[in-house]
Amino acid sequence: MIGYLRGKIHSSKPTQIILDVNGVGYQVNISVATFEEISGKPEVELFIYTNVREDAIQLFGFSTETEKQMFELLISITGIGPKLALGVLSGIRVSDLKNAILKNDVPRITAVPGIGKKTAERLVLELRGKLDNLSVATGEANYTVRSEATSALVSLGYNQKTAEKIVNDILDVTPQISLEALLTQALKSMGK
Repeated sequence: MIGYLRGKIHSSKPTQIILDVNGVGYQVNISVATFEEISGKPEVELFIYTNVREDAIQLFGFSTETEKQMFELLISITGIGPKLALGVLSGIRVSDLKNAILKNDVPRITAVPGIGKKTAERLVLELRGKLDNLSVATGEANYTVRSEATSALVSLGYNQKTAEKIVNDILDVTPQISLEALLTQALKSMGK
């Protein structure tokens, strides 16, 4: 099994890259979060999950071990295959997903494309006790500010994905920002 690859990106799109490792091109499925992390880098390192099926061998790559661990937890749930798990990780950050599961925030999980209410409830039920070993850098307070700001922007009529991206971008630069300052800055960057 392939567990790790390091090489140059031969070609890429948001959900897939061809990674040149010493002249051999590996087609690797990636999440949007990993794509954003590796874009523009001359050489990248990916943690790989190898999915072997009767008719295909697929590689799934992640920029962090934490993202790979969450992927493996997601595919352990009945009804969630590798493609859907990758879609989940493209639609929500690992730290947000972990906190949503721990807080039983089903509406936040159902905001991810492809996840319905029953799947979200099963995800929360089956993964709540399995997240202890999953270390995520984002703290509890940061999650609360992030989720409240995103919810406020969505209630103002902004798209969920756009609101999340702007809130995440601001929190990446100033992680200790207050909710009010975060919303003010987000509205300014959205042109309001």
